[in-house]
Amino acid sequence: MTSGLVLYGYWRSSAAYRVRIALNLKRLDYESRPVHLLRDGGEQHAPGYREINPQQLIPCLLDGDRAITQSLAIMEYLDETRPEAPIMPVDSRGRARVRALAMAVACDIHPLGNLRVLQRLESQFAADEAQRAEWSRHWIASGFDALEAMLADNAATGGYCHGDSPGMADACLVPQVYNAIRWKLPLDDYPTLRRIHQKCMTLDAFKQAAPELQADAV
Repeated sequence: MTSGLVLYGYWRSSAAYRVRIALNLKRLDYESRPVHLLRDGGEQHAPGYREINPQQLIPCLLDGDRAITQSLAIMEYLDETRPEAPIMPVDSRGRARVRALAMAVACDIHPLGNLRVLQRLESQFAADEAQRAEWSRHWIASGFDALEAMLADNAATGGYCHGDSPGMADACLVPQVYNAIRWKLPLDDYPTLRRIHQKCMTLDAFKQAAPELQADAV
């Protein structure tokens, strides 16, 4: 029996990558509908998709006739509507900590290196590829400095970002490490992030969500 879920995403989108991980951790089947962010000026701007998500961003999750946008909102929605294999702690303090870790990635690091930001740097300021790469490395490093401090020597940090079960914070961390590697940011200064990332990548839920394994990967 399928879950009736449809995920609009793009293989290299880190926000869609987060949701794929969460769906896998919760062992939920879903239909993948690729939205190519570059083809024909970006399929996310096409009228048909704009009707589904007026922000013209991905990911977007359909649950029946209900559209849920924003990766963190999608992950919490999945946890609330399908509570088996939870990806959030049961206690309020733990949930607040996981949200803070997830937001440190999704709200503070990721938006500054998003495709539309990099495209704007190129079109308005004539930033070349090397300059865009340096921009991305700077903001990822700034965020990782804070994340490493938040996770290291914290009693709530276990094998994963929070405790010894993978969850929403890990689903945010792994795609951002993927981006850091893509932009050639050295990770020597982030031993806790590297340890958690390595542990996550031993799990099928993370392996199967990897960008290169998606049907639309090019």
